[in-house]
Amino acid sequence: MNLEFATPSLLLLLPVVLALALIPLFARGWNRPAGIRFGNTLAVRRSTRSWKLTLRPYVSALAWIALALLVIGAARPQSTEAREVISGEGVDIALALDISGSMAAFDFMPASRLEAAKQVIAEFIEQRTYDRVGLVVFATDAFIHSPPTIDHEALTFLLDDVELAAKLGLEDGTAIGMGLATAANMLKDSEAESRVIVLLTDGVNNKGEIDPLTAAAAAETLGIRVYTIGMGAPGGSSRSQGFAGGSLGFRRFNLDEDMLREIAESTNGQYFLATDSDGLRSIYEEINTLEKSEVEVAVYTQHEELAGWLLIPGAALLLLEILLLGTILRSSP
Repeated sequence: MNLEFATPSLLLLLPVVLALALIPLFARGWNRPAGIRFGNTLAVRRSTRSWKLTLRPYVSALAWIALALLVIGAARPQSTEAREVISGEGVDIALALDISGSMAAFDFMPASRLEAAKQVIAEFIEQRTYDRVGLVVFATDAFIHSPPTIDHEALTFLLDDVELAAKLGLEDGTAIGMGLATAANMLKDSEAESRVIVLLTDGVNNKGEIDPLTAAAAAETLGIRVYTIGMGAPGGSSRSQGFAGGSLGFRRFNLDEDMLREIAESTNGQYFLATDSDGLRSIYEEINTLEKSEVEVAVYTQHEELAGWLLIPGAALLLLEILLLGTILRSSP
C-alpha cells in the first residue's frame, strides 16, 4: 500500500502558510517596546485578564494548523493498492531429479552435478511465476519431495535441502522408471490444460519395479509431455571416491541416451544432453520458452481517498478558533 497525492502541486502552498504564520511572531519581537514597571492598581486589574492574553496566541495558531490541514486535504492524499487479476491457466510441472551416487561427479565445475542441477532448477522455478511446480527425487526408489505448488519460495527451500541418496541412508542406484511413474502419478489428477514432466538423470535404469518406457506410455496416456535431460558426457567423468587424502577417483558412467530420447519422443516431448553448467542452463531456458503459460494478468489500482481525515479536523479547528476568539477570548473594547 502506497500514499499518493492526486494534486501534489497544492502542497507548494504549505511553505507559504508557514511563512504567514511566522511573520507576526517575528514582527512582535522586532517592534516590542522596552517595558516599564508601575506600582499602581492598573497592573492588578490587568492581571485578571492575563490568562486570556496568554492563550490568544495559541488559539490563533489553531487557524494556521487548520489551514495547513486544509491545504494537505485539498491535495487529495490517497492510499493506493495494486491488485492482480489472473485469467487463464498455468502449466502444472513435475521436476524429476536423479539423486543417485553418480550425481556427485565434479565434471560440472565448480560444483557437483547435483549442486549444478539444483542451482539451474531453482532459476527455472523462479521463471514459472504462474505455474504449479512439484519435485520428485529418485535413486533406487522415487519420492515426492514437494507436491505441485504455486509457493515457489517454499519449493526452492525444499530443493536446497535435497541430498545424495547415500546421505539420506538410501541404497545407491538409478530407478528412472520409478521417478517418471511417480512424477506422472503426481500430475494424474491435475486439471491444468498443460501438464509437463522434466526428468533429469545422468545414468541408466538399473533399479526399480517399473520400466521407463512403461512409465512413459502411462504419461502419454494421461496427456503428460515429458522432457528428458541427460547430464554429463556419456564416456565418463570424475567424482570423489573418498580416498585417503581426499583425492578424486575416476569412474566411467553410462548414459542411456536412446532410452531418454524414446521417452521424450513417445510423449511429444524432447531430449536434451547437458555436458556443462552453461549447457544445462540453456536447456532449462529452452524448456521454459517451449512451455508458455496461457495466462493473462490485469493489474488494477484501487484508490482510497484520505482527504476527509484532514479536511474535517481542519474545518473543526478553524471553527473552534473563530468561536474562542469571538467569545471567551474576545478583546475588550
